[in-house]
Amino acid sequence: MRISYNKLWKLLIDKEMNKNDLKTKAGLSGSSIAKLGKGANITTDVLLKICEALDCRLEDILETIKED
Repeated sequence: MRISYNKLWKLLIDKEMNKNDLKTKAGLSGSSIAKLGKGANITTDVLLKICEALDCRLEDILETIKED
């Protein structure tokens, strides 16, 4: 099973934001944004900062995908 951040990217498009806007608004590092872009694991602190900045819930920015 893996985590997909496709919902986050779609939400950014809906809010007319880009990754740099998210980085600034949520106070994230460039490496955190890079990890998100690669679908890598990140800390829950980063996820909570994103949710706070975008006024959303965790399930609005990520989903789990079962791998065969």
